[in-house]
Amino acid sequence: MPFPCATFAVWGSAWLHGVAAPDDALDALAVWAEVHEVVADDDGTATALDLPAKDERATQLAGLLAALRKAGATTARLVIPVAGDVRGLGGSLPLAREAVRAGQAVVVAEANVGIVPDNVAEGIIRWTVFDLPNPTPAEQTPLSEADHGLSAAMREAAGTLASLDLHSSRPGVRQEIKDRAAVAARARWPIGMPQKALRVLQRATEVAAILEVAAEDDPGGALSSSAQLRRSEALRPLADAVRVARCAAIDDAVRALSDHAGRH
Repeated sequence: MPFPCATFAVWGSAWLHGVAAPDDALDALAVWAEVHEVVADDDGTATALDLPAKDERATQLAGLLAALRKAGATTARLVIPVAGDVRGLGGSLPLAREAVRAGQAVVVAEANVGIVPDNVAEGIIRWTVFDLPNPTPAEQTPLSEADHGLSAAMREAAGTLASLDLHSSRPGVRQEIKDRAAVAARARWPIGMPQKALRVLQRATEVAAILEVAAEDDPGGALSSSAQLRRSEALRPLADAVRVARCAAIDDAVRALSDHAGRH
């Protein structure tokens, strides 16, 4: 899955800290769509940030970045929620609902908002800004811990993945996995992006591509519903480890870029 929110969190934070030019941030986000629209979910958020409401003509990303800076924001965070785990979204039900549907969100705690992208048409992403009245403290996993967790989960899931025998049941699966990983790898990052964070992101992307293929693979409907459930349960810890690794890598990158800004 492409992660425009990861790009937004890193480049948005870099721009807010003054270590990236606004045009560079916008160019990086253009990788995911030619057009980016921005609206606020409710009138209160629209008024607070001087953004258009949902029933008004959308503004552009430059307007959102300017609004966040005016609100005193310096740091954005990537959140990857799933049903049953919406930590980091401050208990906001509208935000949690849309973030789970999208599989991603950006939280800007200093501005009390969460932002969710939606691919509304080919080449168009609409970012909706939600009120986040009670932002929860960031739960940050150290990058080394997240990397170790991903490795451990891969070892635990090795038997389940082997039992799927994807290579024989799905011709061209190696190329399919490679192509899926390549989509996410299109992301561009600022100068100073930590190399370890990039390596962990790449590993997580490759594992996520395998999981996506595994989730779709059921040749001829051969698996019973109970077998599908057991397979999903066996692979869930690996999917969770991928989520943690991605968020930890983005947190690490944002922290490194913030430190860089503090030295200049």
